[in-house]
Amino acid sequence: MDLGLSGRTALITGGDSGIGLATAGLLLGEGARVIISDLDQAELDRAAASLTAGADRDAVDQRLYAIAADITDPESIARLRKEVASVGRLDILINSAGVTGATGAFHEIDDDGWEDTLAVDLMGPVRVTRAFLDDLRFSGHGRLIFLTSENAIQPYPEEIPYDAAKAALLAISKGLSKTYGSDNLLINCVSPAFIRTPMTDAMMDKRADELGVSTMEAVESFLAEKRPNIELKRRGEPEEVASVIAFLCSERASFITGSDYRVDAGSVASIN
Repeated sequence: MDLGLSGRTALITGGDSGIGLATAGLLLGEGARVIISDLDQAELDRAAASLTAGADRDAVDQRLYAIAADITDPESIARLRKEVASVGRLDILINSAGVTGATGAFHEIDDDGWEDTLAVDLMGPVRVTRAFLDDLRFSGHGRLIFLTSENAIQPYPEEIPYDAAKAALLAISKGLSKTYGSDNLLINCVSPAFIRTPMTDAMMDKRADELGVSTMEAVESFLAEKRPNIELKRRGEPEEVASVIAFLCSERASFITGSDYRVDAGSVASIN
């Protein structure tokens, strides 16, 4: 299926691994120019090399850019905007960068834990979106995607700062869709659950150590005890989320805005 993305320019924060990296691969395959961004340039360079492996390297290299930036730092975001402008006016922004952040019972998490989590998971997407908003509004094909989570509407008590940040992004996305719909800027959320990413790898490695079991056994017990509504009884793959993101970035999704797409194998128990 032709998604109508050839020649479009997309920026993906958190693009050096997981869902961001998988999305970059799909958009490149559709002919888009893709800028992946994250904190570490060396990691970005390795990610870029993985995207060109086995491909028509020259053709992909001309459309792939890796630019390090810190989404918690306004000056770093300003530099990122200048570098992206040298590639071309932005059509698509995918806010994929995020961290689990501070965890524990509510009374155990101090202000620093809250502020560190919200700096990345809430204010990072807010600042990046604000920096690129005019590009998206006047693109003619503006697409803005926020990566939220099942936690946004099914909060987990040990991850309340993360829950709150992701719920806020749902509200922001809906509000922005009403503000900028007249500019033909389409704004949506994608809410994954328990995807095989470095973030959940770290969670499962920690669980395995705590329980004295293998990582596979940690995943199985986590599914049984913590995510019983994941009906497929497995972690999702980054590509399974990326395919939904790519669709929402495409011409095929030209009448969709203000929506939240769950990619969670049924993990969220409610219907709304």
